[in-house]
Amino acid sequence: MKGTLTEHEKTVADRVLDEESARREHLVVSLTGAHAYGFPSPDSDLDLKSIHVAPTAMLLGLSPRQLNAERLEVVDGVEVDYSSNELAAVLQGLLQGNGNYLERILGAITLRASADLESLQPLAREVLSRRVFRHYNGFAHGQLREWEKSGFRSAKKLLYVLRTTLTGTHLLRTGVVETDVTELLDAHGFSEARELVEQKRRGEKSELPEALSEAWRARVARSFEVLDAALAASVLPEAPPSRAVDALEAWMLELRRRRF
Repeated sequence: MKGTLTEHEKTVADRVLDEESARREHLVVSLTGAHAYGFPSPDSDLDLKSIHVAPTAMLLGLSPRQLNAERLEVVDGVEVDYSSNELAAVLQGLLQGNGNYLERILGAITLRASADLESLQPLAREVLSRRVFRHYNGFAHGQLREWEKSGFRSAKKLLYVLRTTLTGTHLLRTGVVETDVTELLDAHGFSEARELVEQKRRGEKSELPEALSEAWRARVARSFEVLDAALAASVLPEAPPSRAVDALEAWMLELRRRRF
């Protein structure tokens, strides 16, 4: 079900993106959240996460500018969560292992993209490093705390823990970004979590039966164990190679020159 949108949701997404594209130049707009993670429900919102390129003169001028953008509203009955970050912050975050930015470039569902995205993607792969562990481990622990706050009943919060740990595990072991948890469960020994996916697809606030919740309280720690093991056995370098960083910077500077 990854990426499945109704015709109405597609219409709403297009309307919002047309409006936002008139305000800034998008490098890429990705559909993230439950739709990209493999467990959308009929009431899931549209998580539209973007990277945009500001005009170079705006970056060099004296007047302070708001470079990032956010929009959260209900459009024709569909909740839309749109945000966009400027390219420089994204590439700096990429070097530090920021999974949110990495997934927009390499792993989420691309709704719109400029021609420059194709040339960026191989450069982004070259700067992947074990620094991604900190992002995925930290975010997963945050979601675990949220699951605890729900009384260990929220199917969504538990799946966010598994999605995050397994995306991080797969990335560290293979160098490939995969956000759809249903593509990762069998490969990493979590086939039994498919019942969680079915539960979540019934609704955003779907709660786990007590027996299922209790079973997963004992199982969830294993997802952090496989993430730790993936770090130790990772195919990725400790840090981005200098030559790859130089190539990424050269790409950005050339992009800036063309937009002066």
